[in-house]
Amino acid sequence: MATTKTAVRQRILELCAWRGITVNRLATLSGVTQSTLNNIVGGRNNSATISTIKKLCDGLDISLREFFNTPVFDDLEQEIQ
Repeated sequence: MATTKTAVRQRILELCAWRGITVNRLATLSGVTQSTLNNIVGGRNNSATISTIKKLCDGLDISLREFFNTPVFDDLEQEIQ
């Protein structure tokens, strides 16, 4: 089972590949700093905010619904801290 962090990372990489852009290009398009996006994609950020994901969606010209509408988010393990 995937964690939220790995699911978000996987989805960002999937969407960049689909759009034919690099992660750094997505940072430019979305207004998210390259360091923040690199930390999310590199697994060094444990909790990407919805606000950050919304900015990424805007840069990709998709909705939040489209971002999360993928099987990778269907079977996330419960994360109790």
